Amino acid sequence: MTILDEDSLRLVFKEARSHGYFLNQRIKSETLYKVYNLAKLAPTAWNTCPMRVVFITSEEAKAKLMEALAPGNRDKTASAPVTAIIAIDMEFYTQLETISPRMANSSYFSELPESDFMQFVFRNANLQAGFFILAARACGLDCGPMSGFSNAKVDQLFFENSSWRSNFLINLGYGSNQNLPPRAARLEFDEACRII
Repeated sequence: MTILDEDSLRLVFKEARSHGYFLNQRIKSETLYKVYNLAKLAPTAWNTCPMRVVFITSEEAKAKLMEALAPGNRDKTASAPVTAIIAIDMEFYTQLETISPRMANSSYFSELPESDFMQFVFRNANLQAGFFILAARACGLDCGPMSGFSNAKVDQLFFENSSWRSNFLINLGYGSNQNLPPRAARLEFDEACRII
């Protein structure tokens, strides 16, 4: 089995950081396509793929997004050439004929209690979002995932009259290392894991 070499592990994991500020360097559209086309390969239950992404690239769209951000996130987002709204399609099941034919005619999702349905969509969309961050890093981008915004406002501004709902935001670009603190400690294996 082939494994990633040390340079690849450094790029995607060991030296990758969550950046708050970015260089004034544009991201090509082809790179965004490449990121999504890697991220879409994430595992999800029955291949339901509920994550959706809106790439904010224009000044007009960025100005709209600023209305929903907490003050502490505005400068960071202004410095990013792209902000990805990581969203969830609450009607993902309308695509099952294409992506999961065996579930297409199932009543499973319509019969789930709301709390179970929400747990299902968030669990699977978050699996995809984790892959999205790894895909962005693999494509040479730095990421700044964040909350600190009004989901209701983002949904009103970008998803009105649709089944999409915002989950969280990821600023994308080439990190400037501005205000980047040393990496915080992580728990050691024996503190966070058990083999039983």
